[in-house]
Amino acid sequence: MEFFTEFNRLTTLLNSFAYNLTKNAEDAKDLYQETAFRAITNRDKFRPGTNLKAWLFTIMKNIFINNYRKKVKANTIMDNTDNLYYLNSGRESIDNAADSNILIKELKGMIELLDDSTRIPFLMHYQGFKYQEIADHLSLPLGTVKSRIFFARKELKAKIARQYGKLREQ
Repeated sequence: MEFFTEFNRLTTLLNSFAYNLTKNAEDAKDLYQETAFRAITNRDKFRPGTNLKAWLFTIMKNIFINNYRKKVKANTIMDNTDNLYYLNSGRESIDNAADSNILIKELKGMIELLDDSTRIPFLMHYQGFKYQEIADHLSLPLGTVKSRIFFARKELKAKIARQYGKLREQ
């Protein structure tokens, strides 16, 4: 009974220590419960006349350290493949823009092949000019500018479909 009385007296200190270790209320409760369970199941190993508080704090600290090590180990990837394939192909990768650079060059080439009457309004719109600004600059009606940009997009979509449509089938 003396063990349980002393244990109950130290409950507040144990909860505070658990919170200081975990910095999370729910984790602190779990740590306290695990400590209480281990202390009660191993109370026969406690020697009367020694410092119960130090014994309980040591149990709690060891449980916390073991749990921390388990978490770290769970996040560690073991790679037994040749050349450490999985570790070397992880999240850290180098961007290689070669594909997109080739596609951009091809797209620019397609745009250059457009007729000047549709290419110029399309490029101006692409560069951020508003429809009205394009119309004023080219001395064209607003509706004509909109339709030329529409036809340029339509023609580019058709060229892209012809060029890359066969890739989708693979």
